[in-house]
Amino acid sequence: MKKYLISPNRKQYKANLHCHSILSDGNLTPEALKALYKSHGYDILAITDHERPHHHQQLAEPDFLLITGYECYIRPDKLGRYNPYNKEVHLNLFAREPQNTTMICYNETFCKYLRRDNAFHEIKARAGSERPREYTREYIDEFIRTAKENGYIVAYNHPYWSMEDEADILAHEGCFSMEICNYGSYVSNGLEYCGALYDKMLYNGKRIFCHGTDDNHNVYPVDHPNNDSFGAFTMIMPNDFTYSSVIHAMEQGEMYASMGPVFREVSIEGNRLHVECSEAAHIFLYNGGKRPGMLHAAPGESLTCADFEIDKDARYIRVSVQDAQGRWADTRGFFRDEIGLPPLEA
Repeated sequence: MKKYLISPNRKQYKANLHCHSILSDGNLTPEALKALYKSHGYDILAITDHERPHHHQQLAEPDFLLITGYECYIRPDKLGRYNPYNKEVHLNLFAREPQNTTMICYNETFCKYLRRDNAFHEIKARAGSERPREYTREYIDEFIRTAKENGYIVAYNHPYWSMEDEADILAHEGCFSMEICNYGSYVSNGLEYCGALYDKMLYNGKRIFCHGTDDNHNVYPVDHPNNDSFGAFTMIMPNDFTYSSVIHAMEQGEMYASMGPVFREVSIEGNRLHVECSEAAHIFLYNGGKRPGMLHAAPGESLTCADFEIDKDARYIRVSVQDAQGRWADTRGFFRDEIGLPPLEA
């Protein structure tokens, strides 16, 4: 019997899950961001301003959803000051309920955008310790746990930009997904596509999904080569196009990350995996080993499908495609128990 990891029969909705407006350090209003993304074929937008939860539900339409969320950060500097050579953690909090704007572990020194225009009145509820933030594993995990207990799902943002050690990233508990590509950082550093890091997480048994985002601030106009919009996105596959179904699909990993290519189908029948996608130059089946499945197009040609045998010792599987422009698309990792393989012998 065929098992679909990405079904051709389920509609895919295009989302940008990381975005900044004039409420923090972005250059466009929420209204302008919504109009811009809708005009470029997106269905879903999360405006995640720094330390400033806001629901924006007045901008939602039957064919365009606004996901409520905000971006939090934890730095070694007790005053929250930015240092380009210091490690730090940024997390996106996505609310399960559209009206939830609870501030997690409020700390005045980190909430400069609330202070800037006296927007404290926006914060209807607070949860968690308001002691000075600490850049420690214990505090970060406490922060994530508090967010989850108060109605959020939590994503780990731009791992390369954050400069955390791999061991620290692997140690964090409670994030449902990681930005495998953050386009705003990718534009500035060329390295914020983190497929290798995601595989290392899966290899170590970390059950975490992956997604793509713009993290756009729109310092440059849309037609400028330095613009940070429309370069990475997430395709979400909910049962229906409602806020609760979209959040549920995200939390269950019914989504994939892309910088351009799209998946039409990823399915398993027996020990064979079948992929159908938009035009690609390369298709890979990663499995946690040194020899992933691979198929490369001949010069001047392209691929739109591939079939692979799943290695009996695969630790997990995930599919990546890369197009002729070097843009990636990535499924999440699927572990052995999810695809019907028995546990590996010790």
